[in-house]
Amino acid sequence: AAHAVEAVAAGDEIAVDALLLAGQGITAQSEFTDCPPIVVRVEPKLLLDGPYDEQTDLLADSLRVQGVLPVIEPNTAAGFTHVGPGAGETLDPALLSVAGPDAVVDWVFLELRDAASGTQVQATANGLVQRDGDVVSPQGGPVVFEADAGNYRLVARHRNHLGVMTDAAFTLSRDPIPVDLSDPALATFGTDARRLRDGKALLWAGNAMFDNELRYTGAANDRDAMLQRIGGVVPTATVGGYWVEDVTLDGLVRYTGSGNDRDRLLESIGGAVPTAVRVEQLP
Repeated sequence: AAHAVEAVAAGDEIAVDALLLAGQGITAQSEFTDCPPIVVRVEPKLLLDGPYDEQTDLLADSLRVQGVLPVIEPNTAAGFTHVGPGAGETLDPALLSVAGPDAVVDWVFLELRDAASGTQVQATANGLVQRDGDVVSPQGGPVVFEADAGNYRLVARHRNHLGVMTDAAFTLSRDPIPVDLSDPALATFGTDARRLRDGKALLWAGNAMFDNELRYTGAANDRDAMLQRIGGVVPTATVGGYWVEDVTLDGLVRYTGSGNDRDRLLESIGGAVPTAVRVEQLP
């Protein structure tokens, strides 16, 4: 039985039946230790409205190019709650040298929720969204959740975009399946959960306050957060770095001028009525 335990603990895909036939002596009383966790895998795709370029159909990877993309996941510090492992996870530095459509844009946070109502978070995982929208694990490859095989709704969240959840559950297992949240034909929970733009569905940009709504005016609005980040006095000032107020993800917080973050927020709430509020469509 010792040999059987070592084989399973090492993660070898050896069927128990084969071990029994080989006379390894596995019984109902056999104990297995240090076994690899049970996981399911997903190949998500999503697009963030902030850095999306309609000319190239790609997201901008300015944070990577400027060297400000954090190596350690920022989701914990942003306020997301991990269910299972993931806190303090680091990315494979080799991923930062990849250019082109597979270049890393930013970290995202993914959840598996119960199939019935989508109110219970069963497992979470950190992900990295690439310029073409593909989401990979921090080590590359499919996103891995520590969860039993079964039916789950998938939620995608980002530190300054509104989150989105699939309206239906997907049957997940160790074999990865694609879930394309950038496809307008994929039903999502709620109403207007994504921005339809350029024939694609994108996560709404502008959540500089990291809450569940986008506000341009009034209490706890996202516009004031941008102004405060650049100093609160001179609207033409800018601040570089990895900031939640940088909703365009260009590595610079800008309140006025070309490519500013305030205008992207205004577009998200409708672009005409500054008192409008857009609420995140998650249960």
